[in-house]
Amino acid sequence: METPAFTRRRGLQLMAAAAGSLALGTGPAAAAAADTSTPSPYLVGRGIADITGAAAESGMMGYSVIGQQTSGIHQRLRARAFLIVDPVSGNRIAWCNTDQGLLPFAVFHAVLARLAAAYGTTYTEQNVSLSATHTHSGPGGCAHDLAYNLSIGGFQEQNFDAVVAGIVEAIGAAHADLKPGTITLGRGELTDASVNRSRPAFELNPQADKDVYPLGIDPTMTVLRFRQGHTDVGAISWFPTHGTSMTNTNTLISGDNKGYAAYAWEHGTAGVRYLDGAPSFVAAFPQTNSGDMSPNLNLKPGSGPTEDEFENTRIIGMRQCTTAQQIHASAATPIRGGIDSRLRYVDMSQVQVDGRYTPDGQTHHTSSGVIGLSTLAGSLEDGPGIPGIIEGTPSPLAPLIDHLNSDVPQWLAAEQSPKTCVVPGGLLQATPNVLPLQLLKIGQLYLIGGPAEYTIVSGLRIRRAVAEELGVPLENVLMQGYTNGYSQYVTTPEEYEGQQYEGASTLFGKYTTPAYQQEFTKLASALRNGASLPLGELPPDPAIGTLNVQTGVVLDSPGALRSYGQVLTDTAGSYRTGQQVTAIFVTGHPKNNLHRGGTFLEIQRSQGGSWARYLDDGDWQTKFQWQRTNVVTGESTATVTWDIAPGTPPGTYRIIHYGDAKNGLTGAISAFTGTSRSFTVS
Repeated sequence: METPAFTRRRGLQLMAAAAGSLALGTGPAAAAAADTSTPSPYLVGRGIADITGAAAESGMMGYSVIGQQTSGIHQRLRARAFLIVDPVSGNRIAWCNTDQGLLPFAVFHAVLARLAAAYGTTYTEQNVSLSATHTHSGPGGCAHDLAYNLSIGGFQEQNFDAVVAGIVEAIGAAHADLKPGTITLGRGELTDASVNRSRPAFELNPQADKDVYPLGIDPTMTVLRFRQGHTDVGAISWFPTHGTSMTNTNTLISGDNKGYAAYAWEHGTAGVRYLDGAPSFVAAFPQTNSGDMSPNLNLKPGSGPTEDEFENTRIIGMRQCTTAQQIHASAATPIRGGIDSRLRYVDMSQVQVDGRYTPDGQTHHTSSGVIGLSTLAGSLEDGPGIPGIIEGTPSPLAPLIDHLNSDVPQWLAAEQSPKTCVVPGGLLQATPNVLPLQLLKIGQLYLIGGPAEYTIVSGLRIRRAVAEELGVPLENVLMQGYTNGYSQYVTTPEEYEGQQYEGASTLFGKYTTPAYQQEFTKLASALRNGASLPLGELPPDPAIGTLNVQTGVVLDSPGALRSYGQVLTDTAGSYRTGQQVTAIFVTGHPKNNLHRGGTFLEIQRSQGGSWARYLDDGDWQTKFQWQRTNVVTGESTATVTWDIAPGTPPGTYRIIHYGDAKNGLTGAISAFTGTSRSFTVS
C-alpha cells in the first residue's frame, strides 16, 4: 500500500491549506480568552472499530475471578485511533485507545506486524501508542503472560484476533482520514468521579507530594480538541479513574464508565451510529495515573453514587463526558511545534537506580518481578480477592506466609522486602520483566507511555523527572498508563512499605518508581537532543504464552420440535416509555460468529412501510444475554431486552435476533434470524 511522501514543499502547501481552512472557524475555541495565537497546522485523522470478543463462555479480564465468564453484551468494546502528522518533517504518531482491561505486549507486537505488512516502515514501535481504558468487563486471554490468562483458562486466540484486527482497522481508518487540521488544548478538574482507594498508602508519602493532591485524588482532566478545517472531528480526554464501576459479579461485556463516556459523546451528542459508516466524531477517554483511583465513591464494590452498578457506570461515565465537553468547548490553547517519539525496551528487573531518584539519595536496584500476598487479597474497594487475606503489613496469616515465602528464592524475597512474596512471576516467565517505555511529543504536550498502573504520586514523580529533563511545565507532561504492555502496579517507595494491594502488586520491588523516573528521563534527554537510543531486546515470548485449556464450541442444537430463531417468549402488544421489552429466542453459541462490526440484535422501527434499525447491541438501552439451557445437547437461548428511554419516538417496533449455529457432525456454521411480533410504543 502506498504511503504519503512528504517534501518540504508539500508540507508548506498543506500548512497553507490548513491555515486557510482555520479562517472559517467560529466555534467556542475561536472566542476563548486563552492563547489565541495560531495553532500549528497538522494532518489529523481519526478512526473507530469494534474489538468485542466472545460474548459467551469467555473469562473476563480484570478481577481474576475464575467463574466470571461472559454471558452477553451490554456495550460493545471499541478501539479509537487518532493520527497526527507534521507535514513539514513527515513525523507522525498513531495513537489508539481501546476498551480493554489491559494492553498486553503481545497485542502491541501483533498490531505492529500487521501495520508493517500494510504500510511498510510508516508505523513502528517508535510512533505507535496503544493503551487501554482498563474496563474489567471485557473478554480476556489476549496476553502471552500466564499470570494474566490464568483465571481465563489460557490464551484465547479468538479474542486476541478481534482486538488486534480492530486496532489495525481503527488505525487504518485514521490513516485514510488524514486531512489538514489543527489541535487545541484544554484543562479542567473533575472531583466527583474518583476516590483514593489506597489512602493508608497515600498517607505514607511526604507532605510535599500529598499537598499536590489535597483531596487524595488527581482531579485533572486534559483534553485535546481535533479539527479538520473548521469542523470538530474528535477529542482525547485523559482522566484517572478505574474501570470498575461494573463489579466482579457482572458477566455482560461492558466498556464500563469510560466506555459509556465515549458512547454518550459520540452517540448521544454527535449522533454517531456505529453500524452506519465512518463516524463524524471520535471521543476517546484514556487513563493517566489511575492506580489508586476508584470510581466506587463509597469505597466498596458497586457502591457510589448509587447501589446499582449499571447506574453507577452511567453516572461516572456521564460526569467524565460532561466535564470533557465543557473543557473541549473552551479548549483554545494552540498545540504548536513538532511531532516526535522515542521507545526503548527496558529490563525493569535489572535497573541500577541512581541516587538522584531515590528517597535516601543512595543507589538501589530493582529485582525480578514478584507477586505479593496482598495482591491475592484484591482491592477491597473495587474487587475483593481470596477471603481471609487482608491488605497491608503485617498479615495475620503468619503460618501461611512462612510457607509461601519458602517457595521464593531467599535472595529475591530479601530484595522485595517488606513484601510477603507469593509467586516469583518474573523467574517463572508468568509476568514480564522486559517492557516497552515510550515518550511522545505532540507539539508542547508530552505523553509518557507506561506499561503499568501508576498511583497518582508515582505518576507525579515520573512526570516531574521528565518535565525537568525537558525543561517544560509539569502540566505539559502526562503519565499515560496501560500503554503498549502491562506489568501490574507502580507505587512510590513509601507506598510500597505499606504493602496494600497496589504495593504488593508492584512487581519489581521498592524502587520501581525511581527506576521509571530514571529510564523515562533517558528517553526525555534523547528526545530533547534529537538523539536516538538503542532499542533494546524485545520481551521474550514465553513457551506457555499461548497455552489454552478452554474448550471451543462442540455443537449447537435447537432442541426437539424447535428451530433456530424461534421465539420462545414474545413481546407484548404495546409499551410505554420507561418499560422494558423482552423477547427470548432459540439460538446458537455466540462464539460461532462474534458479529464484530455487526450486532446480535436490532430494535427496528416501522417507517414508511419498511423496517429501519433504531438500536443495536452496542446501545446502552439494550442487553443481549445468552444462556446454555442443555449442556449435553447444546441447546441455548438468547434474551434480548430493551429499556425504552424517555424521548423514544412513538411508533411500531420489533426485535430482531441474529445468530449462528454449529452443526455437530460437519462443523459447518449457519446463520439464522429470529423476529418478534411487532408492538407499539407510546
